[in-house]
Amino acid sequence: MKLKIGFIGLGLIGGSIAKAIRQYYPDCQLVAFDKNKETLALATLESCVDVAVASIDENFRNCRYIFLCAPVSCNTAYLKQLKEYLQEGCILTDVGSVKTNIHQEVKKLDMEEFFIGGHPMAGSEKSGYPNSRAMIIENAYYILTPTPRVSEQEIQAFSSFIESLKALPVILDYEEHDRITGTISHLPHIIASTLVNYVKDSDTRDELMKQLAAGGFKDITRIASSSPTMWQHICLKNRENISDILSQYIGALNHAKEIIDNGDEQGIYNLFDSSRNYRNSIPDSSAGPIKKVFAVYCDIIDEAGGIATIATILASNNINIKNIGIIHNREFEEGVLRIEFYEEASSTKAAELLQKYRYIVYER
Repeated sequence: MKLKIGFIGLGLIGGSIAKAIRQYYPDCQLVAFDKNKETLALATLESCVDVAVASIDENFRNCRYIFLCAPVSCNTAYLKQLKEYLQEGCILTDVGSVKTNIHQEVKKLDMEEFFIGGHPMAGSEKSGYPNSRAMIIENAYYILTPTPRVSEQEIQAFSSFIESLKALPVILDYEEHDRITGTISHLPHIIASTLVNYVKDSDTRDELMKQLAAGGFKDITRIASSSPTMWQHICLKNRENISDILSQYIGALNHAKEIIDNGDEQGIYNLFDSSRNYRNSIPDSSAGPIKKVFAVYCDIIDEAGGIATIATILASNNINIKNIGIIHNREFEEGVLRIEFYEEASSTKAAELLQKYRYIVYER
């Protein structure tokens, strides 16, 4: 029989996984439900989806895999509707960044033999199916949290399937997953959002902070542009872990304040030296929970047509630019141009090409 896969929700992640499956398994049958009719229409028009349905019905029977890709708070509500369509040989999975709640609901509904929790640690500040792309999950860690009742054979089969989509499967206990993602994903988003709000509330009447907050500030707070609804759901579903992690982080901030208050030269140096060394040890080979930005910075002569010249060089070599602009407030010298790309290969090729044309390129 033809491989049949179901999707509940076709947002950024659901759409990206569906497109990756279509790319690597062009003959499979994809069935999708989404509350947004325009999303279903677009997915059908693009031939990403074979069957678009207005409700969860018989079309989901005999699926090999069913992906729950609705918001975290909605996925658990769909479990009851899907239960009657699950049978031996079907694996139900989700893509939420919080796992405890859905695992508890799966156990309550006696669906553990079918469920392997999932979390592709990839994404974008943009949301929705129109922004989905197959390559979003490429080289991204894809956490799998199987229940104790799923057979080892099924776990290995699903792990191999995820790997075939060019993602990097990692198997974890669901509680350990929530603690880890709370620290490396949820906390940074809260820090970025509170930092932006602090600057907003502290700004001068003529908004000088906003005017000058380019370059580095925009880089470290980029994730504050993510979906407020999504992060509202995440914080509510993982609130106990997040609260505990925040308490510990506040302690770290208080320590930083203490060594600065005391003028502790060695302590201050150690703060920045330790963080630099640890950050530099983090590999660039795979995507984490926060999407990596592929950007090149280069000196540019302050004259008419300077940006156009660089854009022409890149375009003539078939390199697509995602975003481009001069950084006015930065650690670089004057006239630094920031060019952002869609993938690492384009960024690397662009840097080599600009250096060939004798532009000074900075690595960050």
